[in-house]
Amino acid sequence: VQLQAFGGGLVHPGGSLRLSCAGSGRALRNYDMGWFRQAPGKEREFVGRIHKNSDNTLYADSVKGRFAISRDNAKNTVYLQMNTLKTEDTAVYFCAARSIMTAPWHYWGPGTLVTVSS
Repeated sequence: VQLQAFGGGLVHPGGSLRLSCAGSGRALRNYDMGWFRQAPGKEREFVGRIHKNSDNTLYADSVKGRFAISRDNAKNTVYLQMNTLKTEDTAVYFCAARSIMTAPWHYWGPGTLVTVSS
């Protein structure tokens, strides 16, 4: 499966942004989908994921209550809704897919830059 994240940009603190992860080649509904981010000078970190069967979601503590992951199977797209953005959310955001929960994240797409700044 090929993944492409898009929707990044510049947003003020407290603002909102929605990222999209479009899939091609295979249906994303057959995969757990995850979002990760990498801030300048830092390691990549887990943001959240949505399970393929139950749509159960899990989030990092740093974004819990502010970010939400959803999927639209008809559009073969997964979303990351980001609200109440903070300057520390500035990073390149990546989407990833894995076939089962116990597997590593097999598939990655190029990231999209989110800059939170006044």
